[in-house]
Amino acid sequence: NGISNGSVHTLYTESPTGCHFRNAHTAYNVEMVTPAPLAHIRIPPQHLESERALLGAILLRPEVLYEIVDLLSPDSFYADKHRRIFAAMLELFARRDPIDLLSLTARLEEKGELAALGGRGYVGELVAAVPSAANARHYAELVQKKFLLRKLIEAADVVANLGYEEQHDLDEVLEEAEKRIFEVTNRSSHVTIIELKQLLGEAWERLDRLHKTKGELRGVPTGFPELDHKLSGLQKSDLIILAARPSMGKTSLALDIARLAATIHNVTVGIFSLEMSAQQLVDRMLAAESHVDAWKLRTGRLSTDEEFSKLRDGLDKLAKAPIFIDDQPGINVLKMRSVARRLKSEKGLGLLIVDYLQLMAPTSSR
Repeated sequence: NGISNGSVHTLYTESPTGCHFRNAHTAYNVEMVTPAPLAHIRIPPQHLESERALLGAILLRPEVLYEIVDLLSPDSFYADKHRRIFAAMLELFARRDPIDLLSLTARLEEKGELAALGGRGYVGELVAAVPSAANARHYAELVQKKFLLRKLIEAADVVANLGYEEQHDLDEVLEEAEKRIFEVTNRSSHVTIIELKQLLGEAWERLDRLHKTKGELRGVPTGFPELDHKLSGLQKSDLIILAARPSMGKTSLALDIARLAATIHNVTVGIFSLEMSAQQLVDRMLAAESHVDAWKLRTGRLSTDEEFSKLRDGLDKLAKAPIFIDDQPGINVLKMRSVARRLKSEKGLGLLIVDYLQLMAPTSSR
């Protein structure tokens, strides 16, 4: 091939890797530059087929909304037009209007959104996209799963940005990061309103079980029979304060409750000790469990084989007890809540003890 450019005639030949140019003065190669591939773009988790199938199933069987209304919200949908369509369906559902092709398109037209969503044609296509209206709950679960994955990615982005917020207190940053993650992991998909009839059935079963077992308690046993008889154990979500003058035995009573609940009833107990070290608490619980004089235990003046035998038995029992101690001084409520959340998630948690509240540090330096 040739190109004439005035007095200079240039010849070039094509090759797989480039072009070879030659003219009267110079011969040189020009390499072809292949554009670098575009960076891999990751699409957020979504399943548009399930979204269309779910919306079509609702149009075919509007009663399926009763099964999924507790599971989904308009924000659960990835496509904006699907969010708007589902929101319109919920509006019709709340007004007890029929949910069909005509009513839905009329409602979208009233809101001025029908044309932007693709018109009546697109809404009609939703019905044709339904493999089986009986599987609406399954479609809803798929949509919700993808939504939670997107929320997790969003939370991770927020947490990553929090790492650069150096002007804030570290505890506040950690608390906000943990809060973002727990908002995703603790997002409930169950019905929060329970019919009284269901609660009565559970109450009858509980009362029947208590009647048959006689000695069983509803709450966490304290190990003190008279106290358990009065309270029926420590009930879930109760805040119980042990109040007395100094040196009256508040810590000893709290440790005895923790020890007896864990060793006898296998209740997981978390202890935050802001005053005493973990070793001091262990010495107290070991002395109480083995029935050995605490002074002898502190000084090591154990003189009889019986005392050593009691200590070994006490050590064996406490070693199996699900008791967890945090003796970090000056802990604040943010750190305490973080530790309690992890303990609840990993080990289960029946009882949480703080000794004592006045020593807790403030959550802000301001």
